[in-house]
Amino acid sequence: MNIDQAKEEVKNAVRAYLEKDELGQYEIPTEKQRPILLMGPPGIGKTAIMEQIAHDLGIGLVSYTITHHTRQSAIGLPQISLKEFGGKRYSVTEYTMSEIIGAVYEQIEKSGVEEGILFLDEINCVSETLAPTMLQFLQYKTFGSHKLPAGYIIVTAGNPPQYNKSVREFDIVTLDRVRQINIEEDFDSWKSYAYKAAVHGAILSYLEIKKDNFYSIKTDVDGRTFVTARGWEDLSRVMKVHEKLSMPVDENLVVQYIQNKEIARDFADYYELYHRYNELYKIPEILEGSFPEDLKSIRDGSFDEKLSIIGLLTDKLMEEFREYAESQAIQKILFETIKEFKAYAEEENPDMESSISYFKDREGVMKYNLESDKEAGMLSREDERVRTLALEGLRDCISYMISAAGTEPDLQGAFIIAKNWFTKKENVRQADIKETDRHLTNSFRFIEETFGNKESLTGSQEMVIFITELSNAYYSLKFVKETGNEAYYEYNKLLLLNDRRQELKDQILQMDF
Repeated sequence: MNIDQAKEEVKNAVRAYLEKDELGQYEIPTEKQRPILLMGPPGIGKTAIMEQIAHDLGIGLVSYTITHHTRQSAIGLPQISLKEFGGKRYSVTEYTMSEIIGAVYEQIEKSGVEEGILFLDEINCVSETLAPTMLQFLQYKTFGSHKLPAGYIIVTAGNPPQYNKSVREFDIVTLDRVRQINIEEDFDSWKSYAYKAAVHGAILSYLEIKKDNFYSIKTDVDGRTFVTARGWEDLSRVMKVHEKLSMPVDENLVVQYIQNKEIARDFADYYELYHRYNELYKIPEILEGSFPEDLKSIRDGSFDEKLSIIGLLTDKLMEEFREYAESQAIQKILFETIKEFKAYAEEENPDMESSISYFKDREGVMKYNLESDKEAGMLSREDERVRTLALEGLRDCISYMISAAGTEPDLQGAFIIAKNWFTKKENVRQADIKETDRHLTNSFRFIEETFGNKESLTGSQEMVIFITELSNAYYSLKFVKETGNEAYYEYNKLLLLNDRRQELKDQILQMDF
């Protein structure tokens, strides 16, 4: 299965394991909760889906690469204690708490969340001395004499032997005590994650053209070469920083992440073209409705060039869709804060000074909660950014109230000032929504005018590709669902009708008259 399917399987397993009966006991007893074993090639995102699942379910996550551990750090250090048996005292060897088990308890203490996932990567590559301990842990959830807390689910990951010489095969006794999920690399599945993670548009556009270059591990006379999903995502991050600093993105940089010289060189060449297309076709102007004069040259261009232009359009739109989701989340936090202030003011009847103090207290609480959740690892990168920007927004609201306090000194004035500040921010957000809506509509117009009229669009592969990209990405679907866009609905309906016509035509051709 692909990584998306594996994510759903793991999420469902965790939900089932954490389900309790009316007495508060787990429906599936902890000793019967089989650890999950994800088997698949390296670098396809196994660790990333654990982070997503923990975030989606609101539970803790403790991750370890088990090959970094010795037997001592896994089970603890031996210590001598005195115990009495049958009236006699004996020296008994016990073990201190395992570093791994200790980390789980620390996570529970920091987050206040007693349920979570313990993720152990490279489980089938442990050292010879640690292997028996890991088998014991998978079977009994115990390191040494210390048991994993009841609310924590074990998820492990390993690589098939063709990818790692250190792999140890599990015996049937062990495999009969785990739930094994086999994962294969899949670009289309990864792409939906990549859009949400804001992977560079040049990478997505390139891989759409050359999907075979998404994942590759080869060994030949020149040694081992490999390209992984992790490599593409990490390259994306460094590319964006290089662009921000006006530093070059060339083959020398790419090959450090895409460790196959041919693919690295090919992508570096494509990146230059991608930039050239961006400058040549002036994507921001297309979004504003100003199209290139020579649309015929685009129409007659190569398929790779057409895909690149669609990729550039999609990339710019996705930036705006992500900004829409982010600003919406920030406004929601600020709205709830002002709503709570209104209820407080109606009950306590504070003066202006007390009202400002209320907001300053809220600022302190928001900052403390943000730092606590960040330290406990309970925040995704997106959530941390939203809450940080919301905190900055609240500080701006406080400054606005202080500067306007002299003009509205009474209680009603305090709420009006805060409300006016919020309304101004909301008006800016609504203007941005209208602008994004216009940009999306203009993108549809550009593709229609470039590649065909409405009558011929049902056969336009360019329009099919564009709508498919929009329909498979989280933020674009969120925007269209929540704000609407007539052009999207219209063209999507046309393509669906065409699909139905083709389906009926195929059925007729298959009939035996």
